[in-house]
Amino acid sequence: MGYISVREAAKKWQVSERRVHQYCKEDRIPGLQRFGRSWAIPEKAEKPSDPRREVVKLEAVPTVWDSVRVGAVITAAGSFDEDRGISPFMNIGNTSLIRRIVLIFQTARISPIVVITGYKALELEHHLSDYGVIFIQNEDYEGSDKLASVKLGLDFLQDKCDKIFFASLKIPMFMPETLKKMICEDNAIIVPQFEERNGHPLLLDSKIVPDILNYQGNEGMQGAMNTFGWQRTFLEVQDEGVLLSAENIDRLEDTLELHDEKLLRPFVRLSIEKAGAFFDARAELLLFLIQEFHSVQGACKQMAISRGKAWEMITKMEKELGFTLVERQQGGSRERKTKLTAEGMLFLEFFKEYEECVKLFAIQKFQEKFSELQRKIEEI
Repeated sequence: MGYISVREAAKKWQVSERRVHQYCKEDRIPGLQRFGRSWAIPEKAEKPSDPRREVVKLEAVPTVWDSVRVGAVITAAGSFDEDRGISPFMNIGNTSLIRRIVLIFQTARISPIVVITGYKALELEHHLSDYGVIFIQNEDYEGSDKLASVKLGLDFLQDKCDKIFFASLKIPMFMPETLKKMICEDNAIIVPQFEERNGHPLLLDSKIVPDILNYQGNEGMQGAMNTFGWQRTFLEVQDEGVLLSAENIDRLEDTLELHDEKLLRPFVRLSIEKAGAFFDARAELLLFLIQEFHSVQGACKQMAISRGKAWEMITKMEKELGFTLVERQQGGSRERKTKLTAEGMLFLEFFKEYEECVKLFAIQKFQEKFSELQRKIEEI
């Protein structure tokens, strides 16, 4: 069998050399060989089909997800300027770095998502105000290390999730499919690898969270892993994004087109309306946080909204639904706690189940209809 180089294949297939390199990295060419850093492509190999014209496979949720709750912590508390640090507001393509990471998790249907803020916390909260994430502020972000920020998120999620992703701004281009594969693994820590190099994000079993919270060393997550010796799975994935750093913006932009192609999916935002919308994802998050914190004020802090705005939302919901969602506490005692009524808890459970059904239906219909579109395009 004869072989040709990447350059020769690019000329033969009338595509860029970068695209051929991507085909090679994804192992999309039968008979492909690698020698050191060079690729040898069978001379009779056909050009891989354009992923934009392939049938989009939006996989159904793995069976393991039926019984496993998975959340995520994104640390974005560190300071930054023109000379140092990574700005969460930096654009990669047509969206910011922090929004891209949130969207990746949402595409993989990870929830809840906690963003740890610190430097420019108010600006960041405003920037993500419509994304349905939970904010926790590290007020000592200047005097603490990154693990301190991670601990804040893990502490919040440890009794709400079975597994928790830990991601930072440094690695913003991993794929939703990678997250799905990691979730299906069973170990204390799941580490994604690309070409035998360890990457991010990490997936942590909630059972090890107490150990992380108790770790007092100064070597971050790596120090905690070394101290406690948790069992780890190193999962090889076909996703270079687990390694690509935001500090190398040129390399990120090189892979941007392919990354955006793989993020193609239906994104459903639900609301309940009468004359106008009165219940949506933000309202759902507000009720969830009130139940978690037993406090409207505590919920407001996590959502970066005012107490007055929260009660305005609650009052409007109750008026349109015709029943009380949140108990009103009388008196000024600080010991009193706010919680959802029995009707409020039932309504929140109803909306979550309804939302899940709609999103699954949207995925199935999108795949079906988009496949029809692709077949019609092929016939043109």
